Amino acid sequence: MFVEIITPDRKVYSGEASVVTLPGVDGSFQVLNSHAALVSTLAKGELSADKETFQIEGGVVEVLNNRVLILAEGVNE
Repeated sequence: MFVEIITPDRKVYSGEASVVTLPGVDGSFQVLNSHAALVSTLAKGELSADKETFQIEGGVVEVLNNRVLILAEGVNE
């Protein structure tokens, strides 16, 4: 699936991944290929897309048609 991580000032990551782990408000969760459509808020914490790892400051994720769009408030790499 195609993954993009975007902050208000730049695109942090863009690429393919087979699994994305996200810090949800109620706990972490994973998105795999062909996941159902989803919109969720994200808490501050660790986000990983395969072997890439980022510390985000919270945000929102949209999963639709095998695309994962993460709008993060901030990212510490």
